[in-house]
Amino acid sequence: MDIIDIRILNILKENARTKASAIADAIDLSISAVTERIKKLEQSGIIDKYTLSVNQKKIGNDISAVMEVSIDHPSHIDSFINFVNQTKNIISCYCVTGDYDFILKIMIDSSEGLEQLYRMVKGFEGVKATKTYIILKNIKNELTLIPEDLAD
Repeated sequence: MDIIDIRILNILKENARTKASAIADAIDLSISAVTERIKKLEQSGIIDKYTLSVNQKKIGNDISAVMEVSIDHPSHIDSFINFVNQTKNIISCYCVTGDYDFILKIMIDSSEGLEQLYRMVKGFEGVKATKTYIILKNIKNELTLIPEDLAD
């Protein structure tokens, strides 16, 4: 990966639907060279996937929260992970070190919905403790990080 690849990635990071011709114009490269580089970035796994960012409030998810979850015994971890993967309002799950085992990010329609999900998690077999934080404001939410030392 070189400076040109980094520039392409930065453009795609802002808008993954940017046409190769617009990228070519922006970085002063031919369209075929841009397409070839993008193809190589995809094949090498550097570009993992193209995704969509949706305004959650506009589709009815007015509450976002973070929940820390502690499991009482390792034998419950696999079933908890399965539960998390099947629960649509849990949009991220991180296995972490410290006092808690998992951190969940939740997007949901209302405080009533959050309470219902909280009860499901709290009542799940093996869950020993939870701590929930309602997110008041999203300050920064980057989906990807591109190396700075090579960027513009």
